[in-house]
Amino acid sequence: MAMMRLSEAEAAIHRLLTRSVEAETVSLARAEGRFLAQDLVSSIDLPPHANSAVDGFALRFADLPAAAPGRLRMIGTAAAGRAWDRPVQPGEAVRILTGARLPAGADSVAMQEDGGLDGDRLHLLRLPRQGANIRERGEDIRSGTLAIPGGHRLRAPEIALAAALGQVTLPVFRPLSVGLFSTGDEVRDPGTLLLPGQVWDANRWMLRHLLERLGCRVSDRGILADEAPGVERALQQAAHDHDLLITSGGISVGAEDHVGAVIRRRGSLDIWRLAIKPGKPVGFGDIDTCPILALPGNPIASMVLFLMLGRGIVRRLAGASTVAPQHLRLPAGFAFDKKPGRREFLTARIESDGEGASKAVALEKQGSAMLSTAPRIEGLIDLPEEQERVSPADLIHFLALDSLLG
Repeated sequence: MAMMRLSEAEAAIHRLLTRSVEAETVSLARAEGRFLAQDLVSSIDLPPHANSAVDGFALRFADLPAAAPGRLRMIGTAAAGRAWDRPVQPGEAVRILTGARLPAGADSVAMQEDGGLDGDRLHLLRLPRQGANIRERGEDIRSGTLAIPGGHRLRAPEIALAAALGQVTLPVFRPLSVGLFSTGDEVRDPGTLLLPGQVWDANRWMLRHLLERLGCRVSDRGILADEAPGVERALQQAAHDHDLLITSGGISVGAEDHVGAVIRRRGSLDIWRLAIKPGKPVGFGDIDTCPILALPGNPIASMVLFLMLGRGIVRRLAGASTVAPQHLRLPAGFAFDKKPGRREFLTARIESDGEGASKAVALEKQGSAMLSTAPRIEGLIDLPEEQERVSPADLIHFLALDSLLG
């Protein structure tokens, strides 16, 4: 059977899923990391009035060409929050501080270091351009224009913008609720006794933190043992309490695939053999109408598939706008031979040559279960299906981990 391209799986998810969470209104203090539920349109000009970008002297440009030294007379001071309240007349100037409203009649600001005072007379050492050092009204945002699009994730800069526009609260989507499982008798919680053939569970901890970075509210549902009735009870209960379920390990065609059997009995499950490395088998379906994503058991494969596929599922269900991961084009700092026909992801870091140039370097261990390189993972190198070789200095696609989780 032909393997499915990752892009085909992404398109299928886009067709199958819609937002599953409702909107709520929260204060600015609680808005960080949430997805905006509707467009934020500015109701004001920003800045709301012309103001000075520097400390200096507000004046009329028309007075300058013929102005003899000391001709301009200082008539007062304008400060931020304390505007000068009468127009500047011919031959006059006003001392102005950064952020202060530009007095009526003035149309230019000379920088403080370009002038000096002798009593109430201003001496300019250098003449400003007309309109210099002024932030015009509405220069940043005009009233009635889009400030932040709906579906955008709110970070500190967006919250600052909302505050500058006078917002006290914002409409946001409720955080996506995710139930997280590991599967299999061979998997044990860290700190418990290991029997021969067992391993401590890394995936649940990794996936929990990835999900929380994406703004999800995660419920750790533990490990599903290889026992059908217990698997069904746990999945059924979780399906009614969450917007999304994620499992790692245990999806196969073998006799012990109780997870897959339960999902098919109570809903649907497709096993996608993706043309990617690492990863390949991934399950997607629903149980009692709750979407479920079944990831591989090997931790690096689980991480890659979550970042490449699970991220899109989470954003789709959470009401986020569709934003593809940001690819950086960087020269390769390594050589690599690749099998054509599959998309390959290499864990990687960025190195500097000491002269300001950067290159992407694949980490030395690339196995789907290799966690020893974890402290050095800064992102993934994305090699397309048709590529067969990477040579040093070739331009390649690098996906920064932080950009995938923003």
